[in-house]
Amino acid sequence: MPLASDHEPLLRLLHGGAPASALRRLLDTHGDAAAALAAGPRDWASHGLGAEACAAIRRPDAAALAYGLHWLEGDAHHLLGWRDDAYPPLLRRIASPPAMLFVAGDPGLLWRPAVAVVGSRTATAGGRANAAQFAEALARAGLCVASGLAAGIDAAAHAATLEAGGATVAVLGTGPDIAYPARNRPLMARIEASGAVVSEHPPGTQPLRTHFPSRNRILAGLALGTLVVEAALQSGALITARLAAEAGREVFALPGSIHNPMARGCHRLLREGVALVETPAEVVDALAPLAVELARALRGVLEAGASAPPAVGAAPPPDDPDLYRLWQALGHDPTSMDELVARTGLTTAAASSMLLALELEGRIAAEHGRYSRIGG
Repeated sequence: MPLASDHEPLLRLLHGGAPASALRRLLDTHGDAAAALAAGPRDWASHGLGAEACAAIRRPDAAALAYGLHWLEGDAHHLLGWRDDAYPPLLRRIASPPAMLFVAGDPGLLWRPAVAVVGSRTATAGGRANAAQFAEALARAGLCVASGLAAGIDAAAHAATLEAGGATVAVLGTGPDIAYPARNRPLMARIEASGAVVSEHPPGTQPLRTHFPSRNRILAGLALGTLVVEAALQSGALITARLAAEAGREVFALPGSIHNPMARGCHRLLREGVALVETPAEVVDALAPLAVELARALRGVLEAGASAPPAVGAAPPPDDPDLYRLWQALGHDPTSMDELVARTGLTTAAASSMLLALELEGRIAAEHGRYSRIGG
């Protein structure tokens, strides 16, 4: 993985405070952050960066920059720029993707087929139980469960996924080192250890009201579908559902009691034509074809038409050296993504794509961010 100091140009661009769209244009033009930074203020302005942003890039906050670099020196701390191969492909397809992402944990999970499970912070006991039941079943079906680490539905979904040994991703409206609410810090630490914590904001960023609707677009963009478990009429979960629909993703809602104000948002979605679901199997059945299609598309991009992976216990064909190295690096003992990358020399993006396809085909098992062969 890159050294923390290698990310200084990206951090300087981000700390300028320019819109993500302008930063994406700048990175697309110059190819990488170092070249974009060297282009200078006149070039930055031509890409849509305002005078204030240009001044902040030229004279960055030394303490904030140092803090971000220090955070990136931590184990399993990553910064994915817009031009990085490891940037999650589904997120590229939304209307306003972030220019960069901070990830604490396994960035390969951002390539896995995911369901966003969202709902009220003030959920009922029944709502939390439903979130836990659906999250556990979705995780056991091999789907990643994404949510926002908020109180209520989010926390219930994350915790149930972890208990099931599944993969979970928390998308934050703070920096990647700040839990909100603070009481979810232990849960966030568990997710970082075996899943992934994601934010577009630099380390040290405190919670601001405007960050959370923006956070929801990332949550919706990382997932193949969004499940709304319980939501009031004025709810961030409804924003996530709308953004998911606008991105062309599936949206599901659970019906509730007509006497429960936390069900009215779900009922509004159902009246608008969102799919009503009563069991986790209905979500799995709806998303399974999309998950397989995603895996095939990713393998097609990264392997350029290589043949299918081998039968369990058989070596891959010699004309597919990347898959052969990955298969040889896998054993029956669970192995982390970082270790597989170190063993094979593959990028995280390439390894994640191949592992996803192997898992969907039932050749390997993934648990707590570690991978192992199934069978002989």
